[in-house]
Formats: sequence, structure tokens, C-alpha cells
Amino acid sequence: MCQSAGTTTILHNPVNAYVSCTFFSWRFLLSCSKTVRATPLGPEEPPFSVSTTPGTTSEILHNCDRDALVLEPFSGTGTTLLAATELGLRCHAVDINPFLVWLAALKVSHFPAGTPRIIEGVAREIVSAARRRSSRAAAWLPDISNIEKWWDKQALEKLSALFHGVNTSADSEKSHLTSLLRIAFCRVLIETANVSFGHQSMSFKKRVNTDQMPLFDLQHLPDPVWDGFLHAVAEIGESIEGDMPRTIGRIVLGDSRHLPEILPSRSYTTVITSPPYPNRMSYIRELRPYMYWLGYLRTGRQAGELDWQSIGGTWGCATSLLDTWQPSLASGIPFKPFNDIVSKISQRNKLLGRYVHKYFEDIRSHIHSVRSVLAARARCYYVVGNSKFYDTLLPVQEIYAALFRDAGFVNTEIQTIRKRTSKRELFEYVVYAEAP
Repeated sequence: MCQSAGTTTILHNPVNAYVSCTFFSWRFLLSCSKTVRATPLGPEEPPFSVSTTPGTTSEILHNCDRDALVLEPFSGTGTTLLAATELGLRCHAVDINPFLVWLAALKVSHFPAGTPRIIEGVAREIVSAARRRSSRAAAWLPDISNIEKWWDKQALEKLSALFHGVNTSADSEKSHLTSLLRIAFCRVLIETANVSFGHQSMSFKKRVNTDQMPLFDLQHLPDPVWDGFLHAVAEIGESIEGDMPRTIGRIVLGDSRHLPEILPSRSYTTVITSPPYPNRMSYIRELRPYMYWLGYLRTGRQAGELDWQSIGGTWGCATSLLDTWQPSLASGIPFKPFNDIVSKISQRNKLLGRYVHKYFEDIRSHIHSVRSVLAARARCYYVVGNSKFYDTLLPVQEIYAALFRDAGFVNTEIQTIRKRTSKRELFEYVVYAEAP
């Protein structure tokens, strides 16, 4: 079990942040500094009694018993998994996206001595061969719709040659080298892409007329593909020379609504997670370039179907499937104002009303599922954010607390941790609950 600690804050690490930060480093920012007071659930609930609930992922984990078994059911980039294993805690994580499962597993891997020196040598050989190969037409490109919006012709030729070299660089006995080189390749992908991250979601930059510009002069200027790849490999080498995880973490590919079917234990003592927010953001959208290049996606239909399986997904065919979706729970969501909230949203946009309804049906299924894999008195910490649809505020944190109580959890509490955006109504919260 986790013991109590001082009240602090948690930094939400949404999946889309993966592409807008230096995700290739093994260490992720775990906390922010602002402390705010607890918020009671409502007039019918007792005041926030456990004021010592730990707020950051690191503090929650630091105050766990050494024999704790941690569960992260929405792993994303594997931040909690990595933090737990670095502290010597056992941790199992779940994600429905196979690319993120691969990434998280790599982040908690142990590498043989000398790996940094080896991958830097291999990287130089790859770049040398790729320079010669790139003078020809691109050998292979992923089937990304309008790929030229992402990269220009010259960049695509280089990326294709570089990717060929990465994939043929190591034999099956040294697959860890290929995985590390693929991480470096992913960094080059995003740093050479025609995209920007000035908003919470990715957008394409305005095109510059390159016809009037000189071609890259490799004799005088760093090349964003070749030199960018070598730089990324060097950074990765420095990262894995540091402290390795003290325990072996485990990440499972699967649906967090069906945890008993995929997890190896029924006695988790702590749950730390930040589920997808109900904010209409497609998480697959930001990850598609990596997933296409690395072979996790081959068609747009696959991307939409994966987003449909994910909680809160809206990409591609997920939207058309949502258009025919109907609520399946006869008893409804156990939060008294819920139907009125959905009705108000539906009056402005029927599809968004369905989106909100389906999101909480899925979360309800998840919460009932997670209860069945917990030890008695297990503690759950869910970082969530409220949302606003038109002029209707969606009290996500209160609905989560109601869903926990409906599933039989006790001592549910809500703590405000920080403001989310420039909109004064939007905050992030920790919803806390204990298994009976």
C-alpha cells in the first residue's frame, strides 16, 4: 500500500505530448510545482479528510511499501511504469496501442554493457550507406495519406534510405539495437516534418516555396536527417548509460475495460493513471507517422478502428461508428445531472452528445474491471481534467467519483491540482478512491 505524504501536484502526461516534447529521453517530467487546496465532493459529502494524499507520481510511488504492486491501466508513453521500476517497485501497465506498448517496454529495458558505443558505430555506418542510397528514388514509403504534407521530396528520399539502413542494421540476436535506432529515427521523423505544436494538438505549417531556395549544402550546413539521426543516437546512448530500472516492469497490450482477461495478477495495491480526457482529441492522430513508418499501421481504416477501440477516440471511421452508437446501459450513468448535461450538448451537436455518453460508459466498464484485480484497501489515483462543450461544463472529476462509488469503492475524494488552459473553468484533478 502507499502511505500518506504531503499534498502536492501531478503533471498530466497525455499521449499527444509524446510528439511535442523530447520523448526520446528516458526521463520524463513527473511533477509541477504549484500546490492548491483540496476540493470537497459536494454538500452531501464529508470534507476532504485525507489532506496528506500524495500529489505527484513520484511522491505516490516514493511512499509505497516496497512490496507494493502498482498498476497503470492507461500507460501511454510509460511514465509511471518507468518511475516505478526506477524506484524498485513492481509495476504492470496496460495500453491498447501496440506502438506505445513497444515504446514503454523499451524504456524499462536493460541493455548490455557497451550498447551506447555500439549503436553510435552502427549509426555512422547506416548514415554512410544511406547517403549513397538516397540519391535514388525513395525505395519504400508508408501509405500515409498526403505524405507530401508531412515531408518534402528531398526529406522523404533521405528518410526512406535511413529507414532501410535501420531495419537492416542488426540481426535478430541484437534486436535491442534496432529498437534503439528506431527511436532515433522517430525523432528525425518529427524534427523534419512540416508540423508545429503551438497548440495542444498538432497542425501543419504553412508551405514555403522551396523552388527559389538553394538545395541543402552538405559541405557547410548540418543536415537535419543525417546529422539529426547521429545526434539522436548519441543522446539515447547517454540516456541508457545512466541508472537502469531496478526491477523488471511489465507492459501488456490490451483493453483496460477487460483487465481480468489480460493481467497476470488480482492483487494490485496501487493504481496510478491518467485516462484519456473527454475532449474530442484523437490520440491516434499524433502517433500515426511513427506507426505507419514502423509498420504498426498500414491503412487509414486501421487507424480509425484502433481509435474506436480506445476510450475517447474520434479519428477516421471512429466518428462514423459513433454516429450509429447507442447507449447500452439500461441503468444509465450514476450521476444525477448526467442526462441533462448530455442533452444540452446534444442540442448543439448530437454527435458530441453521443461522444460524451459513450466515453463515460467506457470509463464505467473500466472502473468495474479494475476493481476485480485489486487487493483489499488498494488505493487509486486518477488524474482527470474537466471539459467544456459549447457553454456546457462537463464535471469530469465528479462523474468519476460517482462511478467509483457506484462500483463499490470507498473514501472517494477529489483534489484540484492545477489550471489546465487559459479558460478559467478548466482544471486538472486527482480523483482518489479505495477498494473495499
